[in-house]
Amino acid sequence: MIPSSSKATMATQGETRIWTKEGSRKREAVRRMFGEIAPSYDRLNGLMTMSLHRKWRQFATGLLQLKPGESVLDLCCGTGDFMPLLQKAVGPTGNVFGADFSAPMLGIAQQKGQPRLTLGDACEIPTRDSIVNAVTVGWGIRNVPDADAAHREIFRVLKPGGRFVSVDMARPRNPIVRVVSETVFNTFVPALGALFGKTQAYAYLPKSTQRFKTREQLEDSMRSAGLVDVVHHDLLLGNVCVHFGRKPEGARSQ
Repeated sequence: MIPSSSKATMATQGETRIWTKEGSRKREAVRRMFGEIAPSYDRLNGLMTMSLHRKWRQFATGLLQLKPGESVLDLCCGTGDFMPLLQKAVGPTGNVFGADFSAPMLGIAQQKGQPRLTLGDACEIPTRDSIVNAVTVGWGIRNVPDADAAHREIFRVLKPGGRFVSVDMARPRNPIVRVVSETVFNTFVPALGALFGKTQAYAYLPKSTQRFKTREQLEDSMRSAGLVDVVHHDLLLGNVCVHFGRKPEGARSQ
């Protein structure tokens, strides 16, 4: 017979293994996790990345070559950190919209003054076809239950000629850098989360990165969705990767 204390430990460990969940179970587990960490998300994000996430977003925004008056959907927008950069790029005549499946995260974005926010799932974007010039995703594709479906939805909502960029964590190609990075990542991130009482949630970040699609698999997924000119750019010694793709001119939504 398993002691009750051991049962409780096993149950807790089962709940923390969000990175092992798939499909709808992953969707609900990740939604719940982000709801719990929303109040401390921005502060921890800044500490974990030494605020470099702002430069990575700037790099990604530059790849889109946005023009004044264009429209952008920031998918999996979280607390809205991508949106000011995008709004600056499209100017006062352009429009930036944010969508996320976590209401608490959207609440933080709203507190920052972001007006165009929608509660929505990346695998079922709540908008009509061919409506925006660009789509951005910052640290989001890794969290969706079906990356292929998300890429198909992104293709669908893009106008012909529209561009897509995604920023996320990645595994360095260099084996020495990878071992060092993952050792630090698996130790530092959960420890930092523990300072805010969020050890379990922040164990998800390194574990989900290790289980995430490779750069090439993500590129294949984007191409399968219909995107062209697909490329990736490694940053921070390959610990961060930016993917870019474009919807062909004259293409119809699938």
